[in-house]
Amino acid sequence: MQTLLPQLESLLQQANISLSDQQKQQLLALVGLLHKWNKAYNLTSVREPEAMLVRHILDSIVVAPYLNGSRFIDVGTGPGLPGLPLAIVQPDKQFVLLDSLGKRIRFIRQVILELGLKNVVAVQSRVEEFHDETGFDGVLSRAFASLNDMLSWCRHLPAPQGVFLALKGLYPQDELESLLSGFELVSAHRLDVPQLDAERHLIIVKKQL
Repeated sequence: MQTLLPQLESLLQQANISLSDQQKQQLLALVGLLHKWNKAYNLTSVREPEAMLVRHILDSIVVAPYLNGSRFIDVGTGPGLPGLPLAIVQPDKQFVLLDSLGKRIRFIRQVILELGLKNVVAVQSRVEEFHDETGFDGVLSRAFASLNDMLSWCRHLPAPQGVFLALKGLYPQDELESLLSGFELVSAHRLDVPQLDAERHLIIVKKQL
């Protein structure tokens, strides 16, 4: 995966993201493991490591500036996206990666082991059955069916001041107009992902007090 280092550095520069050499190596190692496991476990439809850099790594870490607080949960994380890349670039924050599928959680645990990540815990559970006493500063999701499904199934997860961070493609105007009662839009951000030929938005929602 070392051959991908120049491409990664170019993408980071275009996104105005500064990382240490160790973080870059961890991101490349993550791509390598994803590529290797994907052949047997079919974790992602993105097959080529070069495409993974854009569509999985950069697509995840552009969210980092919007993470306020110290504890986050990535619900329906799949093969650890966006949670694993975010945990690599923000080692001072704690991440719980939640998925109901065993093969995905096994993959994430292997990544945690091989990359020596101390700020990630992988949990196999359905989201509605998972409970955390403290609550989270942010509830992240990249692939939930709809915003209202995410809010409905995850409403028990944030701390009192916590927020929901939904990673979306096109701006979800219809979903926001029919937002569940008891929730309000905090902010919406267009995300620029270098070399990605598609729109990306981050929608931040909180419970009304």
